[in-house]
Amino acid sequence: MRRKERSEGAKEFAERMKKTQEEAQAVLKRVQEEMKKQADKKRGEAEEYQVRDLVLLSMKDLKWQMKEKRMEKLTERFIGPYKVKRVISANAVELKLPKMVKIHPVVNVSRIRRYKE
Repeated sequence: MRRKERSEGAKEFAERMKKTQEEAQAVLKRVQEEMKKQADKKRGEAEEYQVRDLVLLSMKDLKWQMKEKRMEKLTERFIGPYKVKRVISANAVELKLPKMVKIHPVVNVSRIRRYKE
């Protein structure tokens, strides 16, 4: 009799643990969906660039990499326009940059903006 009682207690415990795990997974899934929904509100459509498009390059991280531009307060926020030399992927393009811009010519599209004449 005792053995049967133990196995019934173990079965009940296993069922409780299984139910708890399923509830936790359901809550995690619901929270994950809510986080995705909130992130998608802020996310915009990625702009597609073509070869020979004119773009402006953000100066956000370039202030000290420019040879002749040292005054941070007086530096433009965007420089250019520069031509897109090659489209690497939806997230990266290669620009035709002048020699004074001492950065790698392949930049993320988050650092450029389409030039509007």
